[in-house]
Amino acid sequence: MDWGMRNRIGRMFRPHSGRTVMLAVDHGYFMGPTHHLENAGATLGPLLPHCDAIALTRGILRTSVPPTAGVPIILRVSGGVTVLHEDLSDEAITTPIKEALRLNASAVAMSVFVGAPKEHQTLTALGQLVTEGEDTGMPVMAITAVGKELDKRDQRYLSLACRVSAELGAHLVKTYYCDGFSRVVDGCPVPVVVAGGPKLDSIEAALRLAHDAVEAGAAGVDMGRNIWQSDRPVGMLKALAAIIHESATVPEALDVLQETEAARSPTTSAGTQPQANV
Repeated sequence: MDWGMRNRIGRMFRPHSGRTVMLAVDHGYFMGPTHHLENAGATLGPLLPHCDAIALTRGILRTSVPPTAGVPIILRVSGGVTVLHEDLSDEAITTPIKEALRLNASAVAMSVFVGAPKEHQTLTALGQLVTEGEDTGMPVMAITAVGKELDKRDQRYLSLACRVSAELGAHLVKTYYCDGFSRVVDGCPVPVVVAGGPKLDSIEAALRLAHDAVEAGAAGVDMGRNIWQSDRPVGMLKALAAIIHESATVPEALDVLQETEAARSPTTSAGTQPQANV
């Protein structure tokens, strides 16, 4: 791995922990104006200083992230279908590597749909993207998407999808957490980050997912809706950082969240509840 490749990967992982808290905001490429991402710039502004990398499309990068932000960019380069399409696996590469270089991205990301109707299409596209990435020093993150078949979030399937992605040359893999997750990590020779998935029932559940994932060997999280659809997104990011980088327990992370929100809330008179951060 040459210097440029190692440097780009190093931007996204904190040296002291070797882990990362990635902020996923690429949902709009197939879901449209998702709740709390209708005005992406307003949502992202307060969050950018508190994540290790941000995953998004070139359109949202150009319109909603200041060039001075300094946050490492994971550029979503696959797409071509929306939630209106019956087969979400019918994706293709929509953004070339040269665009990622032009935008100073730290990595590119694409979905792979193992076991889906367009499995061959997405896996061969991954192989080609890795070849171009190796030629230019651009890391590739494979995202083991499951389309509308959510029953595939089990250890055997995710182990297969992650290993195939790594075998085809992906430098990083993003996948879902599952029971027996340590076996997914053990079978994948490149770093694995965990997706947050749909918004969970509680903040504690999202923090528990992150805690259990890193305990099982994950290199971090790439979480979206459980952060920016929360009513305390900055606190969530800081709580996740405590778990990912400082090995905090879930109760300790909840304390970080409460302390963050108390510091951000205006001073209130006795008997008045602090305002929630939105």
